[in-house]
Amino acid sequence: MSVLTENPAEVRTPRADASGEPAFTVSLNGSGGPLKGWVVVDTLVDSLAMGGTRMTADVTEEEVRGLARGMTHKLTLVGLPIGGAKAGIVSDGSDREETLRTFGRTVAPLLHGGLHLGCDLGVTPADRAVFFGEADYDPRRKNRAVDMPYDWRAYYEPLVDCTGHGVGVATVTALEELHRQGGSRRVVIQGFGTVGRSVAQFLEDRGHTVVGVADVQGTISAERLPVAELLALTDGFGRIDRSRLPAHVTASSEPDAWLDVDADVLILAANHNALNSANVHRLRAGLVVEGGNITVSPEARLKMAVSGATLVPDVVANVGGAAAAGLALARIVPFELPSKQRKNWVFDWVGTRVRQNTKDLLEIAAATGQDPLPSLLTARRKERR
Repeated sequence: MSVLTENPAEVRTPRADASGEPAFTVSLNGSGGPLKGWVVVDTLVDSLAMGGTRMTADVTEEEVRGLARGMTHKLTLVGLPIGGAKAGIVSDGSDREETLRTFGRTVAPLLHGGLHLGCDLGVTPADRAVFFGEADYDPRRKNRAVDMPYDWRAYYEPLVDCTGHGVGVATVTALEELHRQGGSRRVVIQGFGTVGRSVAQFLEDRGHTVVGVADVQGTISAERLPVAELLALTDGFGRIDRSRLPAHVTASSEPDAWLDVDADVLILAANHNALNSANVHRLRAGLVVEGGNITVSPEARLKMAVSGATLVPDVVANVGGAAAAGLALARIVPFELPSKQRKNWVFDWVGTRVRQNTKDLLEIAAATGQDPLPSLLTARRKERR
């Protein structure tokens, strides 16, 4: 097993600059075509950083900076020796392939220089393959590391549900820690993309009841939603075919109708600041788990704390995909294992760390009555010095 440090026995973790400023920010204007976007590298460990690529019509530089800082926190909490980064592309999805090709040409020097960019909101594995190809970038070969024995898709795509697995682990762990483990809990999932679908299956398999799901078209609800049927009715972008819904399912196009569904648990697995100062007063669930990145605004976090609701933040719950990628980039994953065993190893690795971080986060919160995340980050840094 080798890692990307000069001393294989030493595992460094990313640490954000005390000033709050990222290591560097690059504005993207395009190479061989127009492009608007940013790459923010929040931290570097031995000249390496990683994070996803978000492509939406309204993404901002400030949002990308926040996402990159979140990546630093995630990698710190799970103890991987890679810095945090993120990319954002301003696009409504038109001319999709050409936008991604232009992005690949533009960020090629960064990819080849130690930055790894993957998927995030609005960017699929197929999209990632487009910009990897245009940049002639192959994650199998990284400086100061042994080559990977598999191409990226062969390694990573079997792990597509790893983020949802981690979010599910965080949810059931939080319910146990909050002494709410008895019986089936009612769950609403806002966002039914890869993460939302995976969490729905994970929680149903463990006896919980999905009573509400929201996609870009609105919210559907029932006393018990048939998860398997919904998965069959959902396309690759998380859109549920309303014309084929079972008769007992109610559909609403009202904004934020997912907040009006009576539930014990709310999984936020979609857009930025979905829970915010304008709608947090409608929150019914006592437990909120961030399955997406920065899905609760700072103002909503404060109001939740006052109301007594519990939040498991994205940097604790939404780490599976980042960790799976980081384990490969750092050459920690045991590549010699057969595919199924290797997948199980990664899922177990992620689940163990998510479970411990969730437990410690909630214990700190109960003991101090304050935001527990800074204390948890400090503890993890000290453990890995």
